[in-house]
Amino acid sequence: MRLSRRSEYGLRALTDLVRSGPSATVPLGTLAQRNNLPPKFLEQIMATLKHGGVVRTTLGARGGYAMADDPATISLGRVIRLLDGALAPLTCVSLRYYAKCSCPDEATCSLRDVMLDVRDAMLAILDDQTLADLAADPAAPRSTRPASTRRPSRDCVPEPALSRRRQRRHAPAAGTF
Repeated sequence: MRLSRRSEYGLRALTDLVRSGPSATVPLGTLAQRNNLPPKFLEQIMATLKHGGVVRTTLGARGGYAMADDPATISLGRVIRLLDGALAPLTCVSLRYYAKCSCPDEATCSLRDVMLDVRDAMLAILDDQTLADLAADPAAPRSTRPASTRRPSRDCVPEPALSRRRQRRHAPAAGTF
């Protein structure tokens, strides 16, 4: 999976909003300038996030964008799905946007089995990490962050469960110990 510019910019702007404080309202121009983002593109992104219930707007001289909900309850996966759609590398392995692929037989497709494992690993990370985790003080060592904002190291990321086909492939042969 490659993160689109749309999702990258959206996540950068949301991280800035979270770091601004729970009740802070930040004008679009300020968000764009602080994060070096194109204002017109950011406006489209923020409109999508507003429609999805992630941010709210305030009109007037002191208007701008603010978080609509607690950042600890908004996963990165939710934001990326709002901005880009499916997270799965192939449509035939998507949980929410499934579409039949061109493969002659999905049940025996080895590529699909591998992509199921890829999807599961991505979802485990993106649906577990929240905007609060992303906005945690980057200068603080990871071990001193509160447990709710500590990101797992690569060594701690759980391995995805093997698909049924891969389980059979890795199982010991019958009669061997």
